[in-house]
Amino acid sequence: MAIALERAAGRPPAMLFHRETELPRGTDLVVLAGGFSYGDYLRCGAIAAHSPIMRAVREFAARGGHVLGVCNGFQILCEAQMLPGALLRNASLRFLSMDCHLRVERAGTPFTGRWQKGAVFRSVMAHGDGNYFADAATLDRLEGEGLVAFRYCDARGEATAEANLNGSARNIAGILSPNLRVLGLMPHPEDYVDPLMGGTDGLPLFESLVDALAAAPA
Repeated sequence: MAIALERAAGRPPAMLFHRETELPRGTDLVVLAGGFSYGDYLRCGAIAAHSPIMRAVREFAARGGHVLGVCNGFQILCEAQMLPGALLRNASLRFLSMDCHLRVERAGTPFTGRWQKGAVFRSVMAHGDGNYFADAATLDRLEGEGLVAFRYCDARGEATAEANLNGSARNIAGILSPNLRVLGLMPHPEDYVDPLMGGTDGLPLFESLVDALAAAPA
């Protein structure tokens, strides 16, 4: 993730430990990266959502700050109630580690500005608990308000059951907050930001963020 951010922004990000209580002065973006936290006990992200730094992250988001959560970061955002829904065990009950395809469901956000709606790009699945779930009313609200950011699809852009390997409701791979400044998604766009990594499909997400932050009022 640090490589992706530095490649897009031209300088390395500040790295914070979860026990810290404040964000650096002048923070533009908070990223909750993937991986594992607290051994994924209880539910993935449930304990991490109460880490000391998360109070500052919540306050930053409430002031309109941009927040990106990927994989475990998405789980933490849901457990912290910064995004709706929950991430459950994959439908196969197996850890999934493979490429997948995502379709851009909403363009023109701080995270998707360099894509057009309907664009398809390759990303990486690496999770055991990536099955997005929410009740029907929440799913309808997300759809109705245009808050579904990405959907699992095949290489042609069809959101099929076969492409939905973890069983997520309505093939949802990523969702946005109502103000479009918080994004959570399960796949890892940061894994494809350099040809040496196998491709640059994920780079537009980070370049979109740089564009949005550069255009934001000081």
